[in-house]
Amino acid sequence: MATRRSPKLDKKQAVDTALTLLNEVGLDGLSLRAIAKALDVQAPALYWHFKNKQELLDEMATEMLRRMPSSAAAAPDAPWQERLLDANRGLRAALLGYRDGAKVFSGTRFTGTEHAAGMEAVLGALVAAGFSLPQAVRASTTAYFFTLGFVTEEQGVQPFPGERREGFDIEERAARMAGFPLAAAAGAGLFEEYDEGFEEGLGLLVAGIEARYLTA
Repeated sequence: MATRRSPKLDKKQAVDTALTLLNEVGLDGLSLRAIAKALDVQAPALYWHFKNKQELLDEMATEMLRRMPSSAAAAPDAPWQERLLDANRGLRAALLGYRDGAKVFSGTRFTGTEHAAGMEAVLGALVAAGFSLPQAVRASTTAYFFTLGFVTEEQGVQPFPGERREGFDIEERAARMAGFPLAAAAGAGLFEEYDEGFEEGLGLLVAGIEARYLTA
């Protein structure tokens, strides 16, 4: 009687399963063993594709990038400010689609070149506007880091749309910090109103970039 072989495990299937599982258990609960269980395979089968969890995260971040809607791209003749705003709005929206999305994205190495087209467009718009290439790199990465940091903090309070971690009740916080009236009143701006806070912060950053590099 012939031995029945299990179907070959596809890397993309593993990554898709990992992203689905991420939304269920978060980054802390995600492991190669948990993914193997969800795929109904033995954990060693995953090591053909990923030597460790970091390699898995690199592939997950790359797949997240591939899934970002191209409609987020600004028009080809859009000014550099609009391109920078649009790129980071699109990044935030994409990251919020995954539990711990910003943590997965941070510090990873893209395994493909899908990110190069968007980078080229943003850098090209900045250089065309009068930035040197080093200035364009600094401007675009600063906006990128702001977005990653913002969403990391946002998801620390609201891990997933419709969820909110315990310990972030604004009224309870204000009462506890009553001796520090300004800090107490800052609660809503810190732990609510994330859409408004992101737009305001990104706008401040873009205005600062323009003031630093183009009007100094």
